[in-house]
Amino acid sequence: MMSTPAPDNGSAHLHHTRPLRRMTARSREEGHRTTTPLELFFDLCFVVAVAQAGLQLVHAVAENHAATGVVGYLYVFFGVWWAWMNFTWFASAYDCDDVPYRIATLVQISGVLVYAAGVPRAFVDNDWTVAVVGYLVMRVALTAQWLRAAASEPSGPARRTAVQYAVGLVLCQAAWVALLSAPEGSRRWLFLIVVVGELLVPVVAERNHQTAWHPHHIVERYGLFTLIVLGETMHAATTAVQSALDENDALGELLPIAAGGLLIVFSAWWIYFAVPAHERLGSNRQAIPWGYGHLMIFASAAAVGAGLEVAVEEAVGKAHVSVTAASAAVTIPAATFLVTVWLLHVRYFKRGMAQQLLLPVGALAILACTFAGHWAVFAAGLAAAATVAVGVTLAARSSHPLTAG
Repeated sequence: MMSTPAPDNGSAHLHHTRPLRRMTARSREEGHRTTTPLELFFDLCFVVAVAQAGLQLVHAVAENHAATGVVGYLYVFFGVWWAWMNFTWFASAYDCDDVPYRIATLVQISGVLVYAAGVPRAFVDNDWTVAVVGYLVMRVALTAQWLRAAASEPSGPARRTAVQYAVGLVLCQAAWVALLSAPEGSRRWLFLIVVVGELLVPVVAERNHQTAWHPHHIVERYGLFTLIVLGETMHAATTAVQSALDENDALGELLPIAAGGLLIVFSAWWIYFAVPAHERLGSNRQAIPWGYGHLMIFASAAAVGAGLEVAVEEAVGKAHVSVTAASAAVTIPAATFLVTVWLLHVRYFKRGMAQQLLLPVGALAILACTFAGHWAVFAAGLAAAATVAVGVTLAARSSHPLTAG
């Protein structure tokens, strides 16, 4: 435990930064633990990588290569999400906000940008060279952070856990580098094997000692990244509509898509933040599945934006897909978002069968809208909004107000 905890946030956090501190674990009981400006800056830099992944998905689906596009999207999005995960959980336990910590974070941000630059090659050509170089840059900094934490901890479980994290990062990164030399046809299967290794690192490292991540802080960090991804979705859709209006006089075709997309994104925000997820994160047993499951929340939220772009392109005759396929590019990720949020934390706060079935039924209703022709996205937006409205109504009749949504 630090004798002088790091400041939480705001100007005081900036003005009292020390050149060098001991990187010992922060307290899980620390009050008023909030996201720092550096963490927000780190998150915003990931918008570049998320946007690149979404753009490639749009191109693939619009060219009628949805299956390969979705697979490629999930592969590159895993890299985005996992890099963010690695930093977020480490920072929750060991953020000391001194000069070396900030410099190491800057190096990781640089790696994120390199990775983002490599997304198109990885997606289209299965060439992961640039992406792996970006990961290598991030891993050098993060490994140094874990080794510094190990050196600052007294001998015992905390130090062993930090060392195991560092060793796991080095081994996994070596596997990524080796993957570049594998035959191109086998890279996607070998990729999955390395992914399993990556996911096992926290499980193995923390099997005997849980790092001091802060439940409120972690939930806030995930919530903020969800907001950033939803914001990127709105930006992508707005840009697509603007571009279509500049090139085509198609306001009548685009207005229902824009309105439906807005309703979907607003409903997604409402539903995600309807319950106090931190109340469930008592230990790694709950936190690891919850944290890992957010891959689908983040990926589906970003994919909604890509789907809206495809729907816009189809409406103005630029996409080589049917209206049903273009609609599915919106409804499938929107339904996936609802179901995943329900599985991860909303269902634990529901009371009664009606509340329990609300989000799954809402997801089915959104999927059914796929076949509504050019009004599909608008209909899906109405279905999402209706899901929220019913949730609010059911919550008003319940003694547990936190179940709204």
